[in-house]
Amino acid sequence: MNIASILVNSARTFGDRPAMSTGDRLHANYATMASRTAGLAGGLRARTGLLPGDRVLLAMSNCPQYFELLFAVWHAGCVAVPVNAKLHPREISWIAQDSGAKLCFCTPDLMEAVIAQSDEMPSVTRFVCVGDVEYEQLLADPISCATAGRDDLAWIFYTSGTTGRPKGAMLSHLNLQLMAWSYLCDFDQIGSRDAMLHLAPQSHASGLLALPHIAKASHQMLPPNGACDPSELVSLIERTERLTFFLAPTMLRRVAEHGGVARTRIDNVRTVIGGAAPFTAQDVRQALTIFGPRFTNGYGQAECPCTISAMPKQLYAEASTDEELTSVGIARTGVEIALVDGDGNPVATGEAGEIAVRSDIVMQGYLNRPDATLEAIVDGWLRTGDMGVMDRRGFLTLKDRSKDVIISGGSNIYPAELEAVMLRQTGVEDVAVVGKPDADWGEVPVAFVVLAPGTSVTAETLDAVCLANLARYKRPKDFVFLDRLPRNSTGKVLKAELRASLR
Repeated sequence: MNIASILVNSARTFGDRPAMSTGDRLHANYATMASRTAGLAGGLRARTGLLPGDRVLLAMSNCPQYFELLFAVWHAGCVAVPVNAKLHPREISWIAQDSGAKLCFCTPDLMEAVIAQSDEMPSVTRFVCVGDVEYEQLLADPISCATAGRDDLAWIFYTSGTTGRPKGAMLSHLNLQLMAWSYLCDFDQIGSRDAMLHLAPQSHASGLLALPHIAKASHQMLPPNGACDPSELVSLIERTERLTFFLAPTMLRRVAEHGGVARTRIDNVRTVIGGAAPFTAQDVRQALTIFGPRFTNGYGQAECPCTISAMPKQLYAEASTDEELTSVGIARTGVEIALVDGDGNPVATGEAGEIAVRSDIVMQGYLNRPDATLEAIVDGWLRTGDMGVMDRRGFLTLKDRSKDVIISGGSNIYPAELEAVMLRQTGVEDVAVVGKPDADWGEVPVAFVVLAPGTSVTAETLDAVCLANLARYKRPKDFVFLDRLPRNSTGKVLKAELRASLR
């Protein structure tokens, strides 16, 4: 089944329901969105010469046309290659070249910079600016939804590339279908009266999570200013019932600082989905204080899109310790999780190991990288590269990326544990811990710390905080104060750069 058929089905039954809005301004109902999608698919095939299986690059900021175009690519039998709008144009051109994209759609804010790199994208034969006259001229005679096999490619999801070039995770129509069905099993039984607000990029998790919502004719919404503005969020919650949205930890902290959300009609919120980065226990407590039993934390990767584990909303009432609050929950429907050692053998319950995942939702492999695929998928199990601990009831707690674990004097030190402790200190805005080579210990932890404006926290204070909460051998041996941490376009800390600075 072609994943685009979920829009066709929703439009047939709920055509008059709102499909896409920006604030209070309706862009399209489901009938209009499905009609434009079929027309764009016809234009892609008749006016640009695309054939089934051809790749289409979406270099686009969040916009109301995003989903109609994404579904048009699938409707035409082609493969979508969404890229993060925050990437440098050279990074975008590299992805275009690696994916072999033949057509590139850009939003107006990116068009000029992307075209300036056109010489580096020889496979791209045409650039189209979304929303302009040329885009509207692509609306040809609608075509029927192309037939797609379960293993046909639908989305090439490029990883964030914190340690080098990003890799393209190949996601099939079946991968996306099962991801959507798993959401409906594990999160909410949503319907045409629900709404989803996209505060995060449509090119990543927020766009993937839209699929189960579109399958049930839920109203897709964008904030008027295109960002996570707490004041706008308050206003949208106030007037939108059954609202779901995605928040990363940094976004949650911004909302908590504003305070207005706690005074609005919280009953209008259906679900707040946490993800993208680890949540500290303090983060989770803030989320539960603001939103009550509507917050859920989850864990996924591009390689198993948005679907590895999730913490059921109702179980937070039973959580009391920091470990329970920061758990990313239990295995999602249709997913098996195992924790293994370096040789792939299962570790004992309660011991740290690399998280391995087996599911039909797991990607087909990495585009153009057979060696990386063989390294990532071993005997049918996706080796995630993330370290975790699972208790006897199956609750998973993330520790760190396996490459970030610090081995000091033969003992494992997990940077995330140190970072969580230091973030409790008033005045600490951001922190990252990495390992520094040491002749005696092999490695020792070093903390890079960013202080909030107008505050003053000393290394001695942070050392005392660590000693009061952690084993002595775990505490950082040095503290480096920075104005900001280096991050990539998705907000992940570039720890490789921090390690390099120590060398």
